Amino acid sequence: MTTATATKIFSDRIGRIEVSATMAITAAALKLKSEGVNLADFGAGEPHFSTPRHIKDAAIEAIEKNFTRYTNVAGVPEVRKAVVDRHACDFGSNYTPDECVFTTGGKLALFNAIQVLVDHGDEVILPVPYWVSFKDIIQYAGGKVILVESKEEENFRITAKMIEAAITPKTKAIILNTPSNPSGAVVAPEDLEAIVRLAHKHGIYVLLDECYVYLTFTGEVVSGGSFTDCKEHIVVLGSLSKTYAMTGWRAGFALGPKPIITAMSKLQSQSTSNTASMVQRASIAALTGSQECVTEMRADYIKLRDQTLAGFKTIPGLTCTVPQGAFYVYPNVSKFLGKSGITSASDLAARLLSEAHVVVVPGEAFGTSEHIRLSYAVSHDVVDEGVKRMRDYLATLS
Repeated sequence: MTTATATKIFSDRIGRIEVSATMAITAAALKLKSEGVNLADFGAGEPHFSTPRHIKDAAIEAIEKNFTRYTNVAGVPEVRKAVVDRHACDFGSNYTPDECVFTTGGKLALFNAIQVLVDHGDEVILPVPYWVSFKDIIQYAGGKVILVESKEEENFRITAKMIEAAITPKTKAIILNTPSNPSGAVVAPEDLEAIVRLAHKHGIYVLLDECYVYLTFTGEVVSGGSFTDCKEHIVVLGSLSKTYAMTGWRAGFALGPKPIITAMSKLQSQSTSNTASMVQRASIAALTGSQECVTEMRADYIKLRDQTLAGFKTIPGLTCTVPQGAFYVYPNVSKFLGKSGITSASDLAARLLSEAHVVVVPGEAFGTSEHIRLSYAVSHDVVDEGVKRMRDYLATLS
């Protein structure tokens, strides 16, 4: 009797990545909600605001005027001009529409940039803690992740000296996410410039994830794209999702040297093609219209941050750095590990979900083992209720 040789089904590259931890948490939370469980949900990083009216109206008008057909793969000229004009106005950059590609969300801009720049064996420097998808996207491309550990006691600061120590002849790129998901840390302007100039000197690309750049609370908003003499080695990755409460619209972009943008557009032509046409029209309205909505949302995020941190101070053993941007807190929960059979942050997150009905994301997803992430982009009532549930539950651990 002959035994058939097992046929390989899946590619090696799909085995190099995992399901997004935040999406997994969201799925678990949705299941409980469907069962009628009342949750204090700090899981997904998604604004609690509605998309501003003028942005929705622009999409509706586009649909009613039948602007619903294919467009240029990289986006209509008007949306690319809106992106470069907004960035130039706010940060002093000097990109042209040909140096911009509009993408189906900021994550696709990152994915495409990594795919066209990183080859097998190339090293990509990634500060810790990091957004969940960075590591997997690098590994999917065949790249090697080089982690640079930051220190919580220094508010997760990243400096050029730290980056330089990780550079090797195989280094192809550096990823900087500022403000940071998950910690809310902001790379100081002087550190950002030093890192960009260091990379330019070595011929290394800096991939700047500016998803939260407009949600900086320090009063000084800086983009690495401002250092125009280094633009040859800079790729700015942006998103309208968080800035304008447009997460479900899937509107993102990349700014960079024309050869890189052309390569990203070529890849996009063989995958998603253009971003939905009416989303492009809505994005033009967002980028060219009044920015007062951004100011108002940022002001409320600061209030929510302060409310959350004040609540944490009522929980003995819980410590947390003060985020300088985005809408996350990243508390240290090491004092609770080892209690009541809890062995890890993942264990604690699972217990908080099942027993306290509080949704958080464990730090392991972001490269640390003693933290949990909470998104405070929720209502003020949810902050109060969620902190109370956490306080009550953590007090029971022994």
